[in-house]
Amino acid sequence: MKMLNGLLVLLIVLFQYQLWLGDGSVRAVNLLEVNLDSQRANNDELELRNKQLEIEILDLKNGLEAVEERARAELGMIGERETFYLIIE
Repeated sequence: MKMLNGLLVLLIVLFQYQLWLGDGSVRAVNLLEVNLDSQRANNDELELRNKQLEIEILDLKNGLEAVEERARAELGMIGERETFYLIIE
């Protein structure tokens, strides 16, 4: 009977070790869930950025207004019949 009790205790300890500390343990699953949440947040940010870039690309392909606006803002260009005034405070 002592042999059977000892074997049962050993099996319980072995199964508990696997549950809490082994491969696929509760701790490992929790760490994977944290990593998954972090990756999902990162993916959401990247999807938003991609949507904004897609909208900008379509705008640049379809209209000259976006090209003109970008040239004015980034390159400081002016139109043919426009006069440039620089106001210094």
